[in-house]
Amino acid sequence: MNFLKLKLKNLTPWRAIVGYYFIAVILSVLLLSLPPVYQPGVRLSFIDTLFTAVSAVSVTGLTVVNISETFSLLGVFVFMFILQIGGIGVMSVGTFFWLLFRRKIGLKKRQLIMVDHNQMNLSGLVSLIKDIVRILLLIELFGTFILGFYFLKYYPTFQEALLHGLFASVSATTNGGFTLTSNSMLFFADDYVVQLVVMILIILGAIGFPVLIEVKRFLFPEGRRKDFRFSLFTKLTAVTFFVLLAIGTLAILLLEWRNSFADSSWHQSLFYALFQSVSSRSGGLATMEINDFSQPVLLVLSVLMFIGASPSSAGGGIRTTTFALNILFLFHFIKGNKSVTVFKREIYEETLAKSMAVTLTALLLIFSAIVTLSVTENQPLLPIIFEICSAFGTTGLSMGITPELSTAGKIVIMLLMFIGRIGLSSFLFMIGGKGDQVPYHYPKEHIIVG
Repeated sequence: MNFLKLKLKNLTPWRAIVGYYFIAVILSVLLLSLPPVYQPGVRLSFIDTLFTAVSAVSVTGLTVVNISETFSLLGVFVFMFILQIGGIGVMSVGTFFWLLFRRKIGLKKRQLIMVDHNQMNLSGLVSLIKDIVRILLLIELFGTFILGFYFLKYYPTFQEALLHGLFASVSATTNGGFTLTSNSMLFFADDYVVQLVVMILIILGAIGFPVLIEVKRFLFPEGRRKDFRFSLFTKLTAVTFFVLLAIGTLAILLLEWRNSFADSSWHQSLFYALFQSVSSRSGGLATMEINDFSQPVLLVLSVLMFIGASPSSAGGGIRTTTFALNILFLFHFIKGNKSVTVFKREIYEETLAKSMAVTLTALLLIFSAIVTLSVTENQPLLPIIFEICSAFGTTGLSMGITPELSTAGKIVIMLLMFIGRIGLSSFLFMIGGKGDQVPYHYPKEHIIVG
């Protein structure tokens, strides 16, 4: 362990973050390999244990096992602990325990926190971690309280109802996509109370920690400060998040109105569409069979999962702000504008370049994975595309092919889940390094494009 610490200390922040998430996966595999975490007579192969650990750390929800039938009560709590690590973030959890023991947070650790949460500067990072942990725990406590008592109508004892409420709250808030039932949320397909609570928890976990912190400061201003203003990040994130949610809901409704929704009432159809649109942000839960959707809706869900959640959240994908910046760049380019502006602010060119690099890398990654799984798996193309987008967006929705994947297919999906969780920016900087700053420039020249 000391050797690992020494190696991580000498790495760049991006490579160190990847290293810490890799260590989290190793520790999760060790925890999930302990005999007491399983039901009597149940054992998993190494590849399935590794797949489950990666899915939990990346809070994806793709699984080759049934959680309630595989894990004991201890195993369920161990699983929730791993979900917390993945949802809050490795550096957030580490910093939280570091603060509990009253240890000083040095420059190196602050750099790692900054990278893990996509922050721009080193100031206020410790306060950020405290706010993240407090807010998420409060959200989970709220969800556990509401669902735990409400589940008394479904489960015979308070202990069982509370356990299901706690697991559902942790899984939804961390965007884990796991459930203690065998059919995701299909059991609650007609229970709008459960669906509303779960949708709220998914949104709070996916919209981004900085957004939640700014909303908290707006609602509960410190001291006499009344001049609070939301940052450009929060404005762009919130607008993009809810616009995508609305577009997804409307698209599912229109495309399924005469198909899988034909025999449903208007309010059932609305909740089916709304829940799946929310879940595609990175929630990974479903109130109806995914295979019942038509091909156009499955493609829409794949695109939504590819975009994913907001930066510095529990979700994956290219992130909502990346998608928004790409659309803004395209809009201003078509209009012939030299700069990209939004909410009366001009976007840095390096930020636009980063968003384009992330999107292009993601497309190449997805394409490579599709080709690979098309060779290794005996499955139709659409389920493969859907599975890959779900893994990259750390969503967890599936057309049912996860348990049938070969060892090679599981490795590809694990890599996508891992990359989706650490973020493509960290992945790119891990590969390329920081780059050398040269004291000169070459002559510039135009190239014909298009």
